[in-house]
Amino acid sequence: MRTVYHAEGIVDAHLVKDALEQAGIPAFVNGEYLIGGMGQLPARDFLTVSVPDVAVEAAVPVVREVTDLLRTPESEAVPQHAPPLHLKPAAT
Repeated sequence: MRTVYHAEGIVDAHLVKDALEQAGIPAFVNGEYLIGGMGQLPARDFLTVSVPDVAVEAAVPVVREVTDLLRTPESEAVPQHAPPLHLKPAAT
């Protein structure tokens, strides 16, 4: 197993893991159960995402794509060609 991503939090760790699995690459989140033991202390380098050694090369572009999306400001993350959302008001 090789670490392909060092997560800042449980959410981004699982986003990367899910993206890898959608690409057909088995992935594992390491250290997620250690977070509860940390309390209010910052948990640095406890959360990682790992893949089998043979899948590292295929995992790199997937991880890069997800991390680029996570760093993109919200206003730029929505494609410009996306149709506008029309929400119906709730019945009162």
